[in-house]
This record gives sequence, structure tokens and C-alpha cells, in this order.
Amino acid sequence: MDLQTRKIVFVQEFLKLESEKAISHLEKKLEKEIKKDSVFSPMSLQEYQKRIDQSLDDSLNGRLTESNQLLSEIEKWS
Repeated sequence: MDLQTRKIVFVQEFLKLESEKAISHLEKKLEKEIKKDSVFSPMSLQEYQKRIDQSLDDSLNGRLTESNQLLSEIEKWS
């Protein structure tokens, strides 16, 4: 069963729940998982140096986006 199907089945089963306690438990578990996924983990020194090197290379080779161009693109998203 693929992830999308599993989600649909889970939601269908969730909607059948009548227990306030079970719903509260699942809400807390979901909140915990969301927080865990959104926590940033520090990068290693090697990763930090690799990103600096990549940024310098991008700059030297003209792979940049000017801030005014970026802001103009963002305005079109709405």
C-alpha cells in the first residue's frame, strides 16, 4: 500500500472514532511528530564548508538571483 492510500485509510478510520480520549491521544502524537519534523539539526563543519564552497562557485560562475528579481518573482506567486 502506498503512502497516499495509507493516509486515506487512516483518515477514514479516524473519522469513525467516537472516543474523546483516543482523539486527544492522536492529536498529541501528531503534534509531537510535526514538531519533530520541523526541528532543524545543526550541520556538520564539513557540510558548512561544502555549502560555502558551493556558494562561492555559484557566485564566480554567475549563478545568482538579484534580490529585486527575486522579490518580483515572489509577487507573482499570489
